[in-house]
Amino acid sequence: MLRAALIGFPSVGKTTLFRLMTSVAEARDGARRQAAHVGVARVPDPRLDRLVELYRPRRRVPATVELTEMVGHTATRSLLDVAAFRNADALLHVVRAFRDERVAHVSGSVEPLRDARTMEDELILADLGVAERRLDRLAQDLKKIKNDDLTAEHTVLEQCRVALEAGTPLRRLSLDPHAAKRLRGFQFLSAKPLLLVNNLDEADLPDRLQASASSLAPFLEESGAQAVSVCAKIELEISQLDPDAASAFSDDLGLTESGLNRIVRASYELLGYVSFFTVGDDECRAWTLPRGTSAREAAGEIHSDISRGFIRAEVVAYTDLVAHGSLPACRDHGLVRLEGKDYVVQDGNVINFRFAT
Repeated sequence: MLRAALIGFPSVGKTTLFRLMTSVAEARDGARRQAAHVGVARVPDPRLDRLVELYRPRRRVPATVELTEMVGHTATRSLLDVAAFRNADALLHVVRAFRDERVAHVSGSVEPLRDARTMEDELILADLGVAERRLDRLAQDLKKIKNDDLTAEHTVLEQCRVALEAGTPLRRLSLDPHAAKRLRGFQFLSAKPLLLVNNLDEADLPDRLQASASSLAPFLEESGAQAVSVCAKIELEISQLDPDAASAFSDDLGLTESGLNRIVRASYELLGYVSFFTVGDDECRAWTLPRGTSAREAAGEIHSDISRGFIRAEVVAYTDLVAHGSLPACRDHGLVRLEGKDYVVQDGNVINFRFAT
């Protein structure tokens, strides 16, 4: 499951976006006092809907994203204090672009580019503190004993420290695989893929959905981040309407795709994730994997026994299955392939795993 953390300054729309993505009601007072809210977002995928129409299974199981929302962010309550953010696969920074005089901005004015850079500085400073503490400890240990692993760790952390002191996020470093592996346990925040969610005014729809990200271009270039634009307030209102009213309201606003779809798609692109499907009369399910995952590793996502007993994977493209209507028909046309454990799963594969118990 993809894990994403919603971060951002106060009154930028984090909670609205969290509610939109997870379909939860407004947090109760007790939940508001927590450091973070955690919810699950179901990934919209019309391919899964089509497979459900085809198989009419007892269960439809979409892919999911675990979403963590930062609560009560202040200078004294930093990202460093919330372990859930360090465990996230990606950070979604909600940047305020809406103009509402009734909602004061923490910095006194609405400037998305400034806010993006300020949050990046916080990520960098949090990581610098972690790196410096570990370097101090390593220096003490290396005075007592010579150790190749500790020396290698010291070398790569020193490289990180230099970059961080220069204001460079660690996602911009080009580290070899061995060095990157040594840093994995630190879960550096500035090393994580970053998606800016530009939270617009209703008046900006639909014209600025694409154009608004251009104002963030200098930051995107220097940080290696990506951006997507939504109007979280309006999108949440639409999500609470019945389907016909929601469609009519979206059409009036010129919205051809929901904000949730755009954010999920941008997150998948940012992380290089793909989806494969398993189908049958019992259930049709979508699974999410990092691009480059092998068939045996994909089998392990379903159950460890399937991975251990892996024999072959029957693979057919989603488009071929939908076009011909069934796996037997695809076999008759030579469209079902038998793949081994090292086969790299592709986006849209429909897979049946053969395994021995």
